[in-house]
Amino acid sequence: MQQHPLSRRYDGAMSAPIWKTSVTVAAIVERDGRYLLVEEHTPDGLMLNNPAGHLDPGESPIEGVMRETLEESARGFTPEAIVGVYLSRAQRAEPPSDVTFMRLAFTGSVSEPIPGRALDIEIVRTLWLTPDELRACPERHRSPLLMRCIDDHRAGRRFPLDLIYTDPSVRLPLLGD
Repeated sequence: MQQHPLSRRYDGAMSAPIWKTSVTVAAIVERDGRYLLVEEHTPDGLMLNNPAGHLDPGESPIEGVMRETLEESARGFTPEAIVGVYLSRAQRAEPPSDVTFMRLAFTGSVSEPIPGRALDIEIVRTLWLTPDELRACPERHRSPLLMRCIDDHRAGRRFPLDLIYTDPSVRLPLLGD
């Protein structure tokens, strides 16, 4: 049997894949035909994205999307539904990287900006753009999932929040803590 190119045998008895996904969460928020976005510094320059980020150890996806939205937009986020679950891959020559992302996209509402709340250091600003404005600048999209999530939201894709279950074992302390 041929071994998958992304797996490696560590010893004679076990084989473990070196490939694993990086789980991210994203908030898809629409108001009056415009979508909440962040403009952020990335290795590719100043890019646009939904408020999004990596799921942290010990948190549920819903907690993660609420935290990320607050950190990146200074707005409280109330998730109402799941828009979709997405898989994408980002490869880069310099610095070398090859990462597969699984994005859990939620839709909901946001509060007004919280006075005095700073944005994450890499976030330059938040803005509200129409789908047409976003389609006009694909070179500024941090991920191909940005437009896909908005298109799915506009198409009415909604799944109940209880579609995602977080087992209590997620809350256990990490080994070594």
